[in-house]
Amino acid sequence: MNALIQIYNTVTNQLTKFDILLPILARLIFAGVLLGYFWASGLTKIGDGLLGFATPSTGAYVQIFPRAFEAVGYDSTQLSLFQHLVVRAGTWAEFLLPALIVLGLFTRLAALGMIGFVTLQSLTDLYGHGGLAHPETLGAWFDRIPDAAILDQRAFWVFLFLVLLIKGAGPVSLDRALSRRLRSKM
Repeated sequence: MNALIQIYNTVTNQLTKFDILLPILARLIFAGVLLGYFWASGLTKIGDGLLGFATPSTGAYVQIFPRAFEAVGYDSTQLSLFQHLVVRAGTWAEFLLPALIVLGLFTRLAALGMIGFVTLQSLTDLYGHGGLAHPETLGAWFDRIPDAAILDQRAFWVFLFLVLLIKGAGPVSLDRALSRRLRSKM
């Protein structure tokens, strides 16, 4: 039995050498699975013309403040300054935070931002868009059905961001290049 345990320990200790790949794989999986999702969602929030980033579309208000926007008759001029700022910040976040993660630049901060973003997105889906009324969308953990859009899928998203928050971007990243550059100047 001791020999079997020793073989197991030898093999698993070798696996720790590959720990450095974890953040790179997390960023690669994010780019392959979620980058397009967030950017496509962000594109629905951009207004017309060159200043579309400064003037969000009607869709941005519908997606981010559905009940408040409906309450004012879909007239964005009746929303508060806070709501306008949140819509702009949310729109920009859907482009900037994913780009930072893929590039590996300020990765820990971007991952933390994405955790907050996904949390707010999920709460908006549940309370603003009536997701609570659709248990199949909400889902439930430990229910043997792994494909609910909110609790199941977004738990994996947040886990991916937690890996990046804890481990950083990894060796192939702009974060690493910047830290090397800063160390060489000291």
